[in-house]
Amino acid sequence: MPAIDIRTEIPGPRSREWIARKDAVVARAKALWVPVFVERAQGATLTDVDGNTFIDFAGGIGCLAVGHSNAAVTARVQAQVDRFLHTDFTVLPYDSYVDLAERLCARAPIAGEVRAAFFNSGAEAVENAIKIARAATGRPAVIAYEGGFHGRTLMAMSLTSKIVPYKAGFGPFAPEIYRVAFPNEYRDGAGAAEACLDDLRRTLKLGVDPRSVAAVIIEPVQGEGGFVPAPASYLQGLREICDEHGILLIADEVQTGFGRTGTLFAIEQSGVEPDLICIAKSMAAGLPLSGVIGRAAAMNAPGDSAIGGTYVGNPVACAAGIAVLEEIDRLDLCGRARAIGQAVRARLEPLAARVPQLGDVRGPGAMIGIEFVRDPETREPAPELATRVFELALERGLVLLKAGSYGNVIRNLVPLVISEAELAEALDVLEGAIVEAAVSARVA
Repeated sequence: MPAIDIRTEIPGPRSREWIARKDAVVARAKALWVPVFVERAQGATLTDVDGNTFIDFAGGIGCLAVGHSNAAVTARVQAQVDRFLHTDFTVLPYDSYVDLAERLCARAPIAGEVRAAFFNSGAEAVENAIKIARAATGRPAVIAYEGGFHGRTLMAMSLTSKIVPYKAGFGPFAPEIYRVAFPNEYRDGAGAAEACLDDLRRTLKLGVDPRSVAAVIIEPVQGEGGFVPAPASYLQGLREICDEHGILLIADEVQTGFGRTGTLFAIEQSGVEPDLICIAKSMAAGLPLSGVIGRAAAMNAPGDSAIGGTYVGNPVACAAGIAVLEEIDRLDLCGRARAIGQAVRARLEPLAARVPQLGDVRGPGAMIGIEFVRDPETREPAPELATRVFELALERGLVLLKAGSYGNVIRNLVPLVISEAELAEALDVLEGAIVEAAVSARVA
């Protein structure tokens, strides 16, 4: 029996009623990517208020590695709710914070003593990672990347590369941020890693004194930037440069962490040890929880009460985080991510021979990006084609998300618990949407 069940036009009448109510009371900036209101969700599917059931490749923007309404997570959360909701850990501590910290420190790809601190959002994790790096080094400057996304608070937004919609009109931005090129092998060729290492070296020679740089922050796979993986050789060279100059390396694993790339953390696949790791999103199955885990010497550098917040590491979200780690192991979701990625590639890579506008299918594990171009030779971005694929897929019951500096990438953030039958059904829809959109573009 198919998982997808579309009973009305999209959006349906009840969703349209809710959209009208939303428009009357919610700030206009909170625009809707998918104009349906959700009634319930389970695993990799969701049903809207009109009774339409979709397969979800958006996954709460990467928050649902263990799936919607995961039973183990729900049970752990309910048990914690029955005990208490909040105390503030530094006022009255509780077991779930320490339990989760122990589990994450034990699994961090960092040798030696490791410490953890928890926050609410990915942006907060980034903000605090920078504070920790500055405290540990006594230096002010930070290096970030073209195409990078790190959040919407002041420091995180300043580190973020894309102007519209994230930065336009919101300056002035935090000072002492320097931006370097990110290695994109699809657009820049096999020599991208070495060329971008040279760009970093040049920046440290001509742009900023390396003795004033506290940290380099990098996504092992750029998320909003278009699901662009950093080559292992680049990350290895970056680690060497950081070591040479006493600079801390921060891996922003907010979107890549918790199994999506086929390992618990994406940076593991390069063999590189970061100094600090930012985590969030799938960490607590969608509840607000984030963290920084890293070398004890750096994590312990800020003074007493220098990092924190009223709600950070709240007990309900920490309970969910424990259940998430247990589910990742119980269901072997790292292995499942690799299998999902293989299935997506097996379906889409041959399609490029029929659809030349399908420029690239890339990424580790299930973190697959699909880039659309107007011409395979010039590789001119085709955001309108990505948008049309999104629209056609939604009409047929598959929820997608776009990404990329030019808005021309479809990204896969499917819950890793998706069944084989659901995955095949979703890929049928995706393939059909790509073919139809490409044919329409050629006719136009």
